[in-house]
Amino acid sequence: MSQTVVLKVGMSCQGCVGAVKRVLGKMEGVESYDINLEEQKVTVKGNVQPEAVLQTVSKTGKKTSFWEAEAPAEPKTEPAPAKPAESVAVASS
Repeated sequence: MSQTVVLKVGMSCQGCVGAVKRVLGKMEGVESYDINLEEQKVTVKGNVQPEAVLQTVSKTGKKTSFWEAEAPAEPKTEPAPAKPAESVAVASS
């Protein structure tokens, strides 16, 4: 079954991109991949397991993690109305 795996990979130069390309090019089941150096984002498509892709890219020595998907906007609850400020007298000695 074909699926898409998106990773955040700590890449800082074209050499880093080349290292990621090399390991993905050798990985079985990879149909295509896109590497975005600016966003440090690697998108892999194919008949692959997400954990296997993560481990394979980690072999480059780059910090690798799953891309945090944008969380769907949760309905915001209205904050409770603020109570009126209470005056507190401080007795001075």
